[in-house]
Amino acid sequence: MHHFQFQNPTKIIFGAGQISNLSSNIPQGSKVLMLYGGGSIKHNGIYEQVKKSLSAYEFLEFGGIEPNPRYETLLKAIEYIRKENVDFLLAVGGGSVIDGTKFIAAATYYQGDAWDLCNGAKAIKAMPFGTILTLPATGSEMNCGAVISRESSHEKLVFSSPLVYPTFSILDPTVTLSLPPRQRANGVVDAFIHVTEQYLTYPVDAAVQDRFAEGLLLTLIENGKIYVNEPENMEAASNIVWASTLALNGLIAVGVPEDWGTHMIGHELTALTGLDHARTLATVWPRLQMALKESKKEKLLQFAARVWNITEKTEADPNLRISQAIANTDQFFQSLGVKTHLSDYGLALGLGEQIAERFSKRGVLNLGEKGEITPNLACQIVNQSY
Repeated sequence: MHHFQFQNPTKIIFGAGQISNLSSNIPQGSKVLMLYGGGSIKHNGIYEQVKKSLSAYEFLEFGGIEPNPRYETLLKAIEYIRKENVDFLLAVGGGSVIDGTKFIAAATYYQGDAWDLCNGAKAIKAMPFGTILTLPATGSEMNCGAVISRESSHEKLVFSSPLVYPTFSILDPTVTLSLPPRQRANGVVDAFIHVTEQYLTYPVDAAVQDRFAEGLLLTLIENGKIYVNEPENMEAASNIVWASTLALNGLIAVGVPEDWGTHMIGHELTALTGLDHARTLATVWPRLQMALKESKKEKLLQFAARVWNITEKTEADPNLRISQAIANTDQFFQSLGVKTHLSDYGLALGLGEQIAERFSKRGVLNLGEKGEITPNLACQIVNQSY
């Protein structure tokens, strides 16, 4: 196991009805700006719960943060915050709203072009913020990373800073009741692939992290279809909400190598086509695993045995065990209603070449835990994903 340091300062408030505890977690006298997305919170009761909890605060709103939050929209929020002298942010939504809020929290104090923060510039200060999670998927409610899109340049880049951990996150599984099946399925796929990006690399004798990751994958498999098809099932919803948070709060990443090739390619597909983030991942993941099956062989065999129960007793050939585990995962995604080929979404050929060119121009030349994913290999993986 590699050396590591781990600290996660986010307070988790989990359970039904916990929005009522909102006010006890925001400093008294704060001027609060609530940020949200398309307005669904005004139809499912969450908005009224928040408004009631914040009755003792000066309270403002900023809505309209898009899926794959747009830099251009976030700049408008920053301008509003500066004008109104806001000093606490509250993100009410899924990963996109929370990601956007993280960027806003840091960019409000950044002197210069705020887009620099997505190109490696260091944040110097960030406004405190909390979250109320309405869509389990990204784990953004308990980490310090975000993905921001810039419409003018069709870019989707990562922003990260230890200054933008949420101070608290309220996880109430009952708020998932109104989510449509498409969003539920996307969340399960996103969380599943978050885990594999930290798990399907190469062994470093990290038994705790491996077992934790495998437990999360099994939990997502066991509860995924129930969660998608039975929106009233609070047991499944509770397990999916917590598994999605734990999938990317940093714990299973400590002391182990990480991949993130699927995500980096997926981000490009979303930026170019607008396809849902999770659905780009579902198309890329099986082909990337097959392309790197020799490099990832030990962990893929472990994945086959421990997650899919495919062992030497069921199949002697290691390569066939790996192929079957990848196929089982592909079938799992499809069982949730998530198609796993780019052609299923009517996307034209040529995306692989575009992505390779974009990676090359940006100097993104060696993705993956071993740096094996070159622009050319990324192109091949995308083209095989049709």
